[in-house]
Amino acid sequence: MLIPTIIMGVLAIVLAFIAYNKGGGEHIIGLKSAGSILLQITPLLIFAFIVAGMIQVLIPTEMISKWVGAESGFTGILIGTAFGSLTSGGPYVSLPIAAALLRTGASIGTTVAFLTGWSLWAITRMPLEIGIMGWKFMAIRLACTFFFPPIAGLIASKLFSGVHVV
Repeated sequence: MLIPTIIMGVLAIVLAFIAYNKGGGEHIIGLKSAGSILLQITPLLIFAFIVAGMIQVLIPTEMISKWVGAESGFTGILIGTAFGSLTSGGPYVSLPIAAALLRTGASIGTTVAFLTGWSLWAITRMPLEIGIMGWKFMAIRLACTFFFPPIAGLIASKLFSGVHVV
């Protein structure tokens, strides 16, 4: 986490410096915007990290290993896909949950399927998508992405099962 933090810090300083040098008060507007986003996102982040922490301590490692661990095989990948597709919220919610799953014994394939299902299927987002884009578009998009989460999980399992990532 140190390297990404340093990169984001340097990027923030460079962008603030550029905004300051423009001379139109853009740096103040940008900082106010950042503060507003921080106030909106902080409660969600806190709750997402609590959920991730609770997953790590409340769900027994044996259960995680059985249902979504390396020995769960394709069933675990399907569970990860389904669980990911039902997870609502943005990356501030899903990424801590995915990290918690990995730390408690979920396989790399299941975790990849979880994140791919979350990003491609997003069942909780479908009512909004139907309302804005129409049901035909949603059905076409879902049909085109339907097989990707399990396939991504299988690929991750076959190619990276021995890789320790967390």
